[in-house]
Amino acid sequence: MVQPVRVVVADDTSHIRRMLRSMLELDGFEVVTDVGGGAQLAELVEGGLRADVIVLDDRMPGLGGIETARRVRAARPDQVILLYTAFPHARLEQEAAEVGITAVLAKADGLESLERQIVSHTTTPR
Repeated sequence: MVQPVRVVVADDTSHIRRMLRSMLELDGFEVVTDVGGGAQLAELVEGGLRADVIVLDDRMPGLGGIETARRVRAARPDQVILLYTAFPHARLEQEAAEVGITAVLAKADGLESLERQIVSHTTTPR
């Protein structure tokens, strides 16, 4: 039996988290958890939470996406992290690359684009 791709969603906007969870699960992904902040996500990963992919918002109060990714990367160097942002720009992409974020995706590109990126960056067959 093929195991679904395991995803964690981190976004400070609750309706975005609910929508992403619902749509990803509907399309066959397993959403391990969704969290509303970077510090919470980093603590979960540091505590042993595992997923194939983390979908991470950039702008969150407290610990933003770049700093969250830095902490996640320190705990799990091989973790696939997709920065899913409403505000993509060249400097953000440069900062993301510097901390080891796998890809920066624009929320405006839609869920299908996000799902393609999740699949393309995982080795777990679907």
